[in-house]
Amino acid sequence: MRDNYADFTRRGAAIIAVGPDTAQTFQRYWENENLPYIGLPDPDHRVARLYRQEVNLFKLGRMPLNTIVDIDGRIRYVHFGSSMSDIPDNETFLNVIDHLNESSR
Repeated sequence: MRDNYADFTRRGAAIIAVGPDTAQTFQRYWENENLPYIGLPDPDHRVARLYRQEVNLFKLGRMPLNTIVDIDGRIRYVHFGSSMSDIPDNETFLNVIDHLNESSR
């Protein structure tokens, strides 16, 4: 998402990455990787539970969960990954955002 960050912001989208790590771990990672979007630590798994994100210890922990939430807080797209590499490409997200933006005009 870093590589296409400008494409997301041009569409009025914000990116928030939620992970199971502590705030200190997140801050170090965000600084080391120079990520332009928001990182939200979720060590108590509150956000993961709200969005029903699967945790599978046999597959290394939290399975990927990608959502697009509209300005009113409604989930408009969701992808529950079945493995750590099961993540849609950026083009998929950008197409969904374009469709949502077109339908709201």
